[in-house]
Amino acid sequence: MSNLPDDAFRDSIATIDEQGKRKFIFPKKPSGKWYDYRKWVSYFLLIVLVANPFVKINGNQFMMFNVLERRFNLFGFPFWPQDFYLFVLFMIVGVVFVILFTVIFGRIFCGWICPQTIFLEMVFRRIEYWIEGDRGAQIRLDKQEWNAEKIRKKALKWMVFAIISFGIANVFLAYLISSDELIQMVEDGPMTHVSTLIALLIFTGVFYFIFVWFREQVCIIACPYGRLQGVLLDNKSINVAYDFVRGEKEVGRAKFKKQEDRAALGKGDCIDCHQCVHVCPTGIDIRNGTQLECINCTACIDECNTIMDSVGLPQGLIRFASEDEIEKKSKFKFTTRMKGYTAVLFIIMGILTGLLFLRAEVEATVLRLPGQLFQHKGDNISNIYTFKIINKTNADFNDIHFKLKNINGTIKVVGEQEFKIEKQGSAKGTLFVEINQYLLENDKTKLKIEVFNGHKKIETATTNFLSPRTFN
Repeated sequence: MSNLPDDAFRDSIATIDEQGKRKFIFPKKPSGKWYDYRKWVSYFLLIVLVANPFVKINGNQFMMFNVLERRFNLFGFPFWPQDFYLFVLFMIVGVVFVILFTVIFGRIFCGWICPQTIFLEMVFRRIEYWIEGDRGAQIRLDKQEWNAEKIRKKALKWMVFAIISFGIANVFLAYLISSDELIQMVEDGPMTHVSTLIALLIFTGVFYFIFVWFREQVCIIACPYGRLQGVLLDNKSINVAYDFVRGEKEVGRAKFKKQEDRAALGKGDCIDCHQCVHVCPTGIDIRNGTQLECINCTACIDECNTIMDSVGLPQGLIRFASEDEIEKKSKFKFTTRMKGYTAVLFIIMGILTGLLFLRAEVEATVLRLPGQLFQHKGDNISNIYTFKIINKTNADFNDIHFKLKNINGTIKVVGEQEFKIEKQGSAKGTLFVEINQYLLENDKTKLKIEVFNGHKKIETATTNFLSPRTFN
């Protein structure tokens, strides 16, 4: 199945030569039905990726991952540090979904949905084809001396790549600091936010390095998902696969000859044209079987179908299929393992949905000041507390005040008795609670402190009130 003996091809990768140096890949420009499907999916996802940080739902950015302030938005839902468990559940749902998807369909996520692949194959490589030409032209340009033509084409390509990398870095920054903050920084001018400008240029450099030089090495070397699929795949997983039964038959592959009855001679349908290798963005030979480098991009399917049409043989020599389907002609079955992952996914999604519905829009915390006991104030006992109120809504709270719910007493806030909290904001401070000592039956009394915005109760906080052991 390969010019290399047995499985020796697994001991090396297509992007490294025998001396261990980087060998650049010049894939042929794909074309065909699957590539057209992938273009539409990629363009849709690119629009979503760029638009996400600028779309708002109920005033909340659709997607935001503000790590510095520990504020996250997912699908328009704001998450504060206190909601981190919900954010973790969202991530677990995503991981389980990807695992389930991989068990069924292999590494198709990498070829069709991963931003790295979409940007590289549908943006940067297409620009490269436009400027430098297809595979043959790129190879010739790479080998020729640095003359005016090569300098012009390379400089134009690198300049366009730098501009696009800068644009991607801005979108990435909008996810991190919010689109409103980014727009404000643009209006203020770069010199007003030098540290942010430096960070932006660093991001630009990283993206430029990845898409100009590192490229498919991200999928082959850096991305852990390729290693993960080796654990998840089995003979029943659907992959981009070469039908070795039909392609090899009794004699094996052979070059195509006109007026030849290949079936009678026992030759396989594979005519050993190597076009599936030339079109592969990671440089592998799909005929060697399932490999970690394969991202299921389907470029080899389109190319092989084109070749099969040109020589009058049926399409589908390379197609989406499981190993059992190719070797045993067995149909796809939803296995016990797939059912198990599906059950886990639905259970976690059910828990997450329930927690989202139970999630409070206002969170109030009242804690006794550490190291402080109680104070006597005449017949009253006084305790000191710190409070923090988080407003997760998109409405301002203009009249915040406190009331004791389960016992008579007074609450005195240090500073203003009534204060404001802006939307998506928080407030903290100190307050004293005084209760008549004859109303206290124990040395520790559980208090319920209600938080009001005007006449509307928005939250209830629970804390403890300390007092002398006995009075009566």
